[in-house]
Amino acid sequence: MADDFIFTSGSLTVGHPDKLCDKISDAVVDRFLRDDPLAQVNAECAVATGILFLALRYASREPVEVAGVAREAIRSAGYTRGGFRASSCSIMTSMAEIERDRAALDERELDPADYDAFPADHQVTLFGFACDQSASRLPLPIHLAHAIARRLDRARGDGTLAGLMPDGQSQVSVEYRERRPVRVPAVTLVTGSWPEGYDSLERLRRDVEETVIRPVLAEAAPGLTEDTRILINPHGKLLHGGPEIHAGLTGRKTAIDTYGEYARHSGSALSGKDPGRIERAGAYAARQAALCVVAAGLARECEVQLSYGIGRAQPVGLDVETFGTATLADEEIKRRLLATFDFRPAAILARLGLRHLPSERSGPFYEALATYGQMGRAELSPPWEDTAQAEALKS
Repeated sequence: MADDFIFTSGSLTVGHPDKLCDKISDAVVDRFLRDDPLAQVNAECAVATGILFLALRYASREPVEVAGVAREAIRSAGYTRGGFRASSCSIMTSMAEIERDRAALDERELDPADYDAFPADHQVTLFGFACDQSASRLPLPIHLAHAIARRLDRARGDGTLAGLMPDGQSQVSVEYRERRPVRVPAVTLVTGSWPEGYDSLERLRRDVEETVIRPVLAEAAPGLTEDTRILINPHGKLLHGGPEIHAGLTGRKTAIDTYGEYARHSGSALSGKDPGRIERAGAYAARQAALCVVAAGLARECEVQLSYGIGRAQPVGLDVETFGTATLADEEIKRRLLATFDFRPAAILARLGLRHLPSERSGPFYEALATYGQMGRAELSPPWEDTAQAEALKS
């Protein structure tokens, strides 16, 4: 990537069909782990028109009525009327109970000397990224896109913009010079509305700009938006939306879940998997490592790569890239990461307590992560956003 460029990232609201599927899948994960923190579950969802299909492979001491979980997730997303609604959509399930894997145990009770006995179960290369461009230590384009999507959902949910449907998407372009954000040239937002919701496109555009976009830009990008071009439903008024007009799948928006394509991501879905899967736990561990590098002041931008091989506990590869922003050599940062963090799967699960978050938190945890990104979510206090270990990286 050149030093001077324009980069664009997008986010989705809770009712976009792909994000709805992520939400449903993670609601199922939450429910299994709440009742049995050692449960294993892989939940994948597809939705279209008036039908939801949920495929599930699981091992658990406690049964879960997944159709009820799915309907509640649909209801909380805002689909309570229209052609696709929580009360009347058809739900088809395919459930396969599997034999519990020997690794499904509480890693917090293990002696670290035994971590090697619990290797990775999949071959995967994962990436964690952090930078100093925003309060969330995410790239500014995805930080702003998430903030706009979140504000849009909040305004719809509290009745401020009650005429909007739950389906919407935001897109933010940021201009960089010498790899630093200097301007927000454009913001685009597309949202569906109920047929009786808005009598004119002009009123919808005015209300959304004044209620959603301008407040976010003033708060999160001060001084960068004097000549920002704002486009709201540029193709015209969008009636309906959601599964009525386009289908959704779990795990189809991995860039939105991570770094808005400003940095690399593995392509493996995060939603719908219990955290015993290395694709999920390893992505969080890589993010925490990169975050601590930036928090320690060792670099303005940091990408950490972790590669795992089936049947091995230690990563088969770890690399660090700081894009010329570091205060010391990347190899030295790598050495310090290896001395500070244990990246074996059992160690990650023990350190972050990932299996126990749904039972220890007061509300949904993984379901809440399914929208507005799984990294940088300070309001949820996820353990991988903790930078306490940054101090250890300073020497």
